[in-house]
Amino acid sequence: MTEFGKTLTVTETPIPGLLVVDLPVHGDSRGWFKENWQREKMLAAGLPDFGPVQNNISFNDAVGTTRGIHAEPWDKWVSVATGRIFGAWVDLRAGASFGTVFTTEIDPSRAVLVPRGVGNSYQTLDADTAYTYLVNDHWSADAEYSFLNLADETSAIAWPIPLSEVEVSAKDLGHPRLADVTPVGPKKILVLGGGGQLGLALRDALGDAAHIEYATRDTLDLRETDLYSARRWRDYSTIINAAAYTAVDLAETVDGRREAWATNVTGVTALARIATEHGITLVHVSSDYVFDGTTAGPYTETDEVQPLGVYGQTKAAGDAVVATVPRHYILRTSWVIGEGRNFVRTMASLAERGIAPRVVGDQVGRLTFTDDLASAIVHLLSNTAPYGIYNVTSGGDARSWADIARAVYRLTGHDPDAVTDVTTSEYFADQTGPIAPRPRNSVLDLSRIRATGWTPREADEALGVYLASNL
Repeated sequence: MTEFGKTLTVTETPIPGLLVVDLPVHGDSRGWFKENWQREKMLAAGLPDFGPVQNNISFNDAVGTTRGIHAEPWDKWVSVATGRIFGAWVDLRAGASFGTVFTTEIDPSRAVLVPRGVGNSYQTLDADTAYTYLVNDHWSADAEYSFLNLADETSAIAWPIPLSEVEVSAKDLGHPRLADVTPVGPKKILVLGGGGQLGLALRDALGDAAHIEYATRDTLDLRETDLYSARRWRDYSTIINAAAYTAVDLAETVDGRREAWATNVTGVTALARIATEHGITLVHVSSDYVFDGTTAGPYTETDEVQPLGVYGQTKAAGDAVVATVPRHYILRTSWVIGEGRNFVRTMASLAERGIAPRVVGDQVGRLTFTDDLASAIVHLLSNTAPYGIYNVTSGGDARSWADIARAVYRLTGHDPDAVTDVTTSEYFADQTGPIAPRPRNSVLDLSRIRATGWTPREADEALGVYLASNL
């Protein structure tokens, strides 16, 4: 019999993410009413916003009808409209909880949120039971499913009515035992720009697990019109966008402007739409170039953007688009140093060849080493930090490019006095072709990322480690 007057409560179970929810049911002599899924109230009670897209009903004539155990690549909201069931769930996800079992009875006053990869099954306890379930993806022949035999001895589900006495399909009876089940892997992580400086650092940080994909422009181009069909996006939990058009000066040309907008804005807009539609977390790497560099102190995440050149304008536009994605992290960074050609390696090469360089001394900021930037991304994701914008650079005092060049000379055993300061105008005075305006102050405030528990390395220390291991 349905219990009336319950308070909406959420109870955890031994299976991570499998939640039992008691529902308020209001009834009288005419019957009863309940809100089977009420998003605002459910979220306030602590349930995740799992985004159902389909509502299914399975009607069962007889007592003892038994179905399952099926694990699908989507979440389910399970309840009954009439009757009662004995529900049984087995965790079929890869990991420490694989094989964990939970059972409970469900009547109209109780529902269960079943996370992706957890095997779901039930046995009817009343005739004319209407079993309902909301799902957050549509069935697809291309999706990966996993199954467990209802009579598996390891799970040892205590069915109220023995399986030998109930109606079970031959297909369900033919599913494998637990020892032979293929575990359901985690949702995929896609790293765009996998061959770039940050992409290579993310490979080191994330590894080469089967659920992590690294894409280059050759394998997944943000500018392609078929991006929406390029993947089964519901299978992804996270997209890390480490791809960008970064040719700051070329962006001031006609062709460069077109390329910068196509990659940094149009492509990012497509990613944002995909992430929003499929509940994906979008991690987007931005730049200090969204600011004009005229502020006296460090820039915070809430300062207004005022980009000077085309590159900065496209990055600011991309940030605005990504900020509309419900689950997003925008990492603003500056002066990135990693694998490949970069300022530090250039200065080290000049020092080795005995060249005395003229280096800009009126632009100040902090270096950001790609392994630190990758570490910050992993930290935000693994700690489910609040979504939003985070400044991420190395720590320590602000330096000019000339200061950093002198540090490179000193750390490589050469005379730092060989470096001569020049102004930005002087440095570019003899340059031909377009020159993009640069922000004079690129210092970013790191208070917000520090508050999440991530501590940046001091830039001077990181520079010494980089030079020792890369030269």
